[in-house]
Amino acid sequence: MRFDLIDLRLFLHVIDMGSITAGSKRSHLALASASARIRGMEDALGVPLLERLRAGIKPTKAGLAVAHHARLVLQQIERMHGEIDDYAGGLAGRVRLLSNTAAITGYLPQALADFLNTHPAIDVELEERPSHVIVSQLLTQIADLGIVADSTDVSSLESKAFRRDRLVLVVPASSGFGRQRQIAFAQALAHDFVGLDEDSAMHQHLTLQAERLGLRMRTRIRLRSFEAVCRMVEAGVGVAVVPAIEAESHAGTGKLRILKLADPWADRQLLVCARRFDQLSTPAIRLVEALCAPAPAEAPAPTLGTSRR
Repeated sequence: MRFDLIDLRLFLHVIDMGSITAGSKRSHLALASASARIRGMEDALGVPLLERLRAGIKPTKAGLAVAHHARLVLQQIERMHGEIDDYAGGLAGRVRLLSNTAAITGYLPQALADFLNTHPAIDVELEERPSHVIVSQLLTQIADLGIVADSTDVSSLESKAFRRDRLVLVVPASSGFGRQRQIAFAQALAHDFVGLDEDSAMHQHLTLQAERLGLRMRTRIRLRSFEAVCRMVEAGVGVAVVPAIEAESHAGTGKLRILKLADPWADRQLLVCARRFDQLSTPAIRLVEALCAPAPAEAPAPTLGTSRR
């Protein structure tokens, strides 16, 4: 039985992408070559590893077992390279990081920029996912690290504090909320919403909270960024739930009001999570250290429930 690292990486890419075609592209291999390598692995093991479907592939139980061990092998090799590079006077490697919407838009840009500038030989592969999906993908070792909200069950993972994050409701300054400074999400759902795309982690999180209340959001328009969402709210199209850090950065026109959400899940701690921190590669450990270092002092939060002029 002979597998090389190219086989293992290809197999994981095929599993992650759900398609041999997409996996071969991610591995920079021709489709025919990728298919031959997968068949060679199946012939060597004597069992099918993939179930070929019309819409892609699905790993068999044997395929899931191979994927699990392949991730362990590749992670151990990555860790070895990182430690050897340490002795050589530098770090090199790639870290796959999954994050929810709030961390990606509000906190990670500066934190990752500082880290990448400090460690020029380390690359970070960042992808957005809902918090509950991040947990399951960390457990199956699809990624090295994840950033989730503490409202998610992370008891099966190890975690460290990253940033405090608060979700708020932004409404047009001229709306009929009177002097209201706080609102429950259930009350907010009586209004039309402006939201992010359906595949965004934030949209999926809010949809889940609405379903738990037995209600639904009426979303009039979906946009790609919190900045665009806030501008549409300013124009009177609807209301929106956004991180407080995003609301404050777009509230300077005086056309936007910020209301505190009374629901417990709206005030949350963002956590850096891993399956096991002591099993991470050296580059991943360095990233954890950077993300969990004390954040720069933040300006005092302005009074909620008022517009900024």
